[in-house]
Amino acid sequence: MISLPDKPFPNPSAITEDGADGWTLLVNPDTAGAMAVNRTGALVWRLADGRRTVSDIIESVRRRFPNAPDSLGNDVRVTLYMLCEEGFVGEEIPIRRSH
Repeated sequence: MISLPDKPFPNPSAITEDGADGWTLLVNPDTAGAMAVNRTGALVWRLADGRRTVSDIIESVRRRFPNAPDSLGNDVRVTLYMLCEEGFVGEEIPIRRSH
């Protein structure tokens, strides 16, 4: 299983399309993969900006859905794992410049 990065970073090549039914389609042109996520999944995707930690993302979702069940943290982690496995989020790799 893939390990979650400390601060999930979005794949800059990913394309999103919001549907009228509340679902969001994520397309990864690098792999030709696609994934449909519900409103909560889309929120997790948008929060994975490379600045927030996994804990920050969980807390942001919890603030948005204060009546969510106790399993919310695990649900967010599972969503992030799925996004990682499909190449929609990963870890930012710093560019090293030679002198």
